[in-house]
Amino acid sequence: SGLVIVDTSTAEPASTNAIRARLGHLGVTFVDAPLARTPKEAEEGRLNTMVGAEPQVFAALKPVLQAFCENVVHVGPPGAGHVVKLANNFIAMTIACATAEAGAAVKRMGVDPQKLVDVVSLGAVNNGIFQAVLAQPLRGNFSALKFALDNARKDIRYYTHMTEGLPMTSIMGEATHQSLVNACMLGFGEEFVPNLIKVQDKLNGTSVVG
Repeated sequence: SGLVIVDTSTAEPASTNAIRARLGHLGVTFVDAPLARTPKEAEEGRLNTMVGAEPQVFAALKPVLQAFCENVVHVGPPGAGHVVKLANNFIAMTIACATAEAGAAVKRMGVDPQKLVDVVSLGAVNNGIFQAVLAQPLRGNFSALKFALDNARKDIRYYTHMTEGLPMTSIMGEATHQSLVNACMLGFGEEFVPNLIKVQDKLNGTSVVG
């Protein structure tokens, strides 16, 4: 009794709530504080975390989390951390899947995908995911986003499971999930997310990355 457990994984809110309830009967506080950013920031102690906890619990934990996180954000009551993390990953992976598809479409139309990179890099559409999934692979770098496609598939399944349970429409969520399932079924599950461009090449007979 009195123990505080901080879960930094990415998980489904329903399972998080069930664990919290079981531990609560024992006098144990269960906090969801999933992490974001890459292994590079992890090594530097500069991760992001989104914390679902009561205000007084968050205040006590914040100095601990700051030991390895650059940004510690209190996103709401218990359970809110995993909700925000799934939404964050859904946005990221939707951008990734759309970027890879756009690269293949441009190539199929006979336009150099680098020209797409040149234009997008100048405007509001530009972001780190776009650069990692198209700009960097065009330079031969498929490690700009060190997150395995099978993990991405798993996280977006959590997201669609969450929306299905509400219920609410999740048209983009389902499309993104199926895009990632497709990538994994084609044998790219253990590869990093930027390899989505190779998936598109395989599907469409293009050679965006040679």
